[in-house]
Amino acid sequence: MHLSIFILKILSDLRMNFSRPTQQFIGILFLFLVFISCDRDYHAVGVEIFKETSFKNKETRVPVYSYQKKVDYFQTNGLPLAQLGKIQHPVFGNSEASITAQLNIGNNPIFGIFTQETELAADDTNPAVINENETVTEVFLEIPFFTNQIDTDRDGVLDALDADPDDVESDSDGDGVLDYIESQSNTNPLNSDSDGDGILDDVDLDNSTYDSENKVYQIDSIYGNREATFNLKVYELTYFISALDPENNFETYKSYYSNSDYFEQGFVGDKIHDDTYKLNFDELRYNFEEDDPETDDVDETELIETRLTPRIRIPLDASFFQTKVVDQEGGSVLKNSDNFARHLKGIIIQTDGFSDDLYMLLDINQAIIKMTYSYDFYNAESNADSKIEKASRTTTINLGTKINTLKNSNFDAAITQELQNELTGVSSERIYLNGSGLHATINLFNNNEEDATLLEELREKQWLINEANLIFYVDQSSYSNADSFIADRVFLYNYKDKTPLSDFYMDNTTNSSSKNGDKFIYGGLLEYDENNLPYRYKFKITDHINRVVRKDSTNVELGLVVNSHAVNIANLNAKTSELENILYPTAAILNPFGIVLHGSESKDNEANKLELEVFYTEF
Repeated sequence: MHLSIFILKILSDLRMNFSRPTQQFIGILFLFLVFISCDRDYHAVGVEIFKETSFKNKETRVPVYSYQKKVDYFQTNGLPLAQLGKIQHPVFGNSEASITAQLNIGNNPIFGIFTQETELAADDTNPAVINENETVTEVFLEIPFFTNQIDTDRDGVLDALDADPDDVESDSDGDGVLDYIESQSNTNPLNSDSDGDGILDDVDLDNSTYDSENKVYQIDSIYGNREATFNLKVYELTYFISALDPENNFETYKSYYSNSDYFEQGFVGDKIHDDTYKLNFDELRYNFEEDDPETDDVDETELIETRLTPRIRIPLDASFFQTKVVDQEGGSVLKNSDNFARHLKGIIIQTDGFSDDLYMLLDINQAIIKMTYSYDFYNAESNADSKIEKASRTTTINLGTKINTLKNSNFDAAITQELQNELTGVSSERIYLNGSGLHATINLFNNNEEDATLLEELREKQWLINEANLIFYVDQSSYSNADSFIADRVFLYNYKDKTPLSDFYMDNTTNSSSKNGDKFIYGGLLEYDENNLPYRYKFKITDHINRVVRKDSTNVELGLVVNSHAVNIANLNAKTSELENILYPTAAILNPFGIVLHGSESKDNEANKLELEVFYTEF
């Protein structure tokens, strides 16, 4: 009652300052407060709702149905890379890749100083105008490798070469000088004796002869035996590659497919290279060709003028380009790019005779042909008897439309059986994915659209779904080790619309230390078990499942393919065995590898069969 006495005193004081009606109201308020203050028992209305026993966190497994699919061939022009080489897989058989490319050159190129028309009109009035006698001296086809430049701790040493890529104070060459200090002082953090004079860097006071501009690269996307030798051949292409589609009145770009083999079809002209080749991963360095007479103390021919990233560099037949290009100066075939494309239509790059498996993903969009030629010019300042001297220039020929021809043979018989099962509506025991068109479709909850019983039951339960994971377990019986050309990521998407799921868009995670680590919450990354064997791929699709269960979204069929990069969601054209035109994820063909997964009907490993894992709260 002490509280009521205290309140009474306050209200009594207030009443003296208010009108009579207000005083009456205060009195009623007082009686109410006295009543509740004298009731020592209290009633926690609604507290029972929040008791722990009212919320039950549970876990369940929901049936999923998988089906094996395959596209027969797919569009391979307009891609960010090109595949070249050969690998053999115990399940997916032989994979081979060759490249066909159109060639482009600028309109009306001039070789030398004067146009061909000017040279032909030369007379004695201007001695500088002469027949330049342009002669091709060398031609090289260059296709760069992809390089990985990830340096997580930013100490100047790539992660792949760093003793501890997460520690900025690492000392990779063990010479007592930290990597970042060596990078700043222009010594070599990967060599304890940068200048090779026998004195270690920690005590050497003069490393000036070491060229700190020299770079070491980590070459990416080369698979198999990098030391393998192989025959590399380049042929003239005699088939005209049209950028626009004549079947659509030249109003859209034409699609070229993985089964386009112009070599086998006989569209082959001259052979312009044929030799044994071995990859070289060194930086390409070229010195100045001439010494500057004004710098007496420096010989420029001993200094590096140009540095190029590691690449395939193929010498081509100079006489072929003399006839096809330089000798055509001033003619109609060089008037514009279309005329040139009909004259010198392109090249075919092929490989065979591999000493071991070797497969390359190449930066084809940076590929060029460099044609160097000599020419005569009139040097008015020369004191020699003849003022006619030689000079040299280099002209670039670009690669236009690039087409990858991809061949796969000797598939495991089990793949053919799974494809047959799909035709009869039988869900798969195994899922086979690879870059040759093998993919899968996934039905959640129900085997078909008509059978919606399970999904309706879930909707009636009104669960609060906290997390939903679709987990694909690797069939480890297909892999004896972790180096069997395994896809390091797979991609799950809306198969009908060929678009990512909502969880993909909601995941903004990035991983700067990995070229393929973004969207790691959404998932699809390959995980390994304690024995370092490929174990599983996991997708977190909580939002998608919530939308389906709440009826906000349709329970669409999902697609599963191998993936080359998490953020590559573009689609291209493909054709099924029934010649049906469909869209197909670009990422699915940028990875030459594959994976064998347990499907929804896996019998020999019940614990690893495909299911949807759901964590939910039940009221």
